[in-house]
Amino acid sequence: MSELNLILLGPPGSGKGTQGEALQEDLRLPYYATGDILRAAVKDGTQIGKQAKEYMDRGELVPDEVTIGVIGERVEGPDASDGFILDGFPRTVPQAEALEDEMNKLGRKMTAAILIEVPQDEIIRRLGGRRTCEQEGHVFHVEFDPPNQEGVCDVDGSPLIVRDDDKPEVIEKRLEQYRTKTAPLVDYYEDRGILQKVNGDEAPDDVADHIRGLLATLRREEEMEM
Repeated sequence: MSELNLILLGPPGSGKGTQGEALQEDLRLPYYATGDILRAAVKDGTQIGKQAKEYMDRGELVPDEVTIGVIGERVEGPDASDGFILDGFPRTVPQAEALEDEMNKLGRKMTAAILIEVPQDEIIRRLGGRRTCEQEGHVFHVEFDPPNQEGVCDVDGSPLIVRDDDKPEVIEKRLEQYRTKTAPLVDYYEDRGILQKVNGDEAPDDVADHIRGLLATLRREEEMEM
């Protein structure tokens, strides 16, 4: 493919981050995880970070005007000239429309929106056991990927914490936000003919294989049209 521009969709805890990192390694494309970008801004105490923190601590979506500017700069950058992978953006239909407008200005288009589907009870199980390194953000899980020493990061020895947005009351709010504001993107991208669905309730390597397969299919279809 001449250009591969991907969006990863799915509820919190569906494995978008894991699959995004795998795609980044496979495809050698920049991987833009909106949550990481915003959390970095929060940690650095930037003006955008201070604005974002108020919403993130409550489990609410960061407003479009805060998010769109950050992502727009990344998509226009030289690192993304051959394509990119977006995780966590767009989260609403207005954001998707803003991204589409930006891509049109650049004479580019999205290749696929990959929806990773996972049952809600599994999502709650995944998020509730997640522990995050206080210093560098390394992620562990009390059940699936426990640290060698309970409560301590294997990488840098800093404390592992439960992020505010991984606390039970905030998880439910995040899922409700997803159902009401983000789930409509499924219809949005289906109407545009670029939605691809993947079963995320499998081992991460199996999910990655499914995504590789659907991208290979898209490549073959493009070659047949040329």
